Amino acid sequence: MSSLDSQVVVISGASRGLGAAIARAAANEGASVVVNYFQSEAKADAVAKEIGEAALPVQADVRDADAVRDMVDAAENHFGAPVTRAVHNALIDFQFDAENRSTLEEIDWDEYQVQTEGAVQGALNLMQACLPSMRDAGAGRFVAIGSNLVQNPVVPYHDYTTSKSALLGFVRNAAQELGPEGITANMVSGGLLQTTDASAATSDEVFGIIEQTTPLRRVTTPEEVADAVLFFLSPWARAVTGQNLIVDGGLVMK
Repeated sequence: MSSLDSQVVVISGASRGLGAAIARAAANEGASVVVNYFQSEAKADAVAKEIGEAALPVQADVRDADAVRDMVDAAENHFGAPVTRAVHNALIDFQFDAENRSTLEEIDWDEYQVQTEGAVQGALNLMQACLPSMRDAGAGRFVAIGSNLVQNPVVPYHDYTTSKSALLGFVRNAAQELGPEGITANMVSGGLLQTTDASAATSDEVFGIIEQTTPLRRVTTPEEVADAVLFFLSPWARAVTGQNLIVDGGLVMK
């Protein structure tokens, strides 16, 4: 028996990059997965087709609470089982482009708002949509995707990093409140990944610097971060909650 047999996992932003890697990895461990997408329908369909019958592509904007609840309902109806696992990975309109980032002098609040709504409002909507089924089951796993920039903002992406800092606060509060019900909440924080749509704007020079300054001497891949997410989704992490695991080859050590 695999670690996620009979579990239904919703992964927000799963049509590409890290989200797609998490969907594939969870399915390989026996889970049924919801490949959530916002605009990338063709990519979500391709990921679901690759996985097979264990995958269901569902469109929903994570900032829309009604749409997220409808997505969870659709998953439970389709798979005939409750959603007890959720991964909040969606990233709204962001590129890791150090040369063209908004500096502190010029950034406006709207940019903060976009990232905060995607990170924190999206997490709240996903958690609230899954909570009834988790409670009924007497157990649940919630995993949020963070960033090692919170610990080491080597490139000051002000809006993105601030939203991930707030997301960590959300996770730890959820862990404290829901722990007595057997529901855990954790964060997995990757570094710059090679390569996703969000990191495609990153120069080869920056990737080279990361490679040379990371103890493992290589840039982390989406598949490696997905492995850590699986740990938090699995029974092996039943006594772990409120934690932030940094998966970046040792670049940031905490």
